Amino acid sequence: MATRKLLLATLWLAAAASMAPAVSSAGVSIDIDVAPPPARVEVVPDARPGWVWAPGYWAWDGHQHAWTGGHWIRERRGYHWVPDAWVGNGPHYHYMRGHWER
Repeated sequence: MATRKLLLATLWLAAAASMAPAVSSAGVSIDIDVAPPPARVEVVPDARPGWVWAPGYWAWDGHQHAWTGGHWIRERRGYHWVPDAWVGNGPHYHYMRGHWER
């Protein structure tokens, strides 16, 4: 009897899992031929324990660069913040989203 209940529970869980929506992720790559303006000078506020300052950067809004101001993000112990950046490659510029690295 216990084996039958275990089998039914396993089949029920497998059926439920197959009906769950699939999780997907899509990466967006931005490559443009318009150089970003020079970075703006920001006054970085005094350090806050447990937080890291993410500096401002030029975002691409589909038509032009738009400044996104710096902001505080919660610290991740053992990691450091790599800021958003535009990487030049000949006449093209590739956007590298800010991220955490070990």
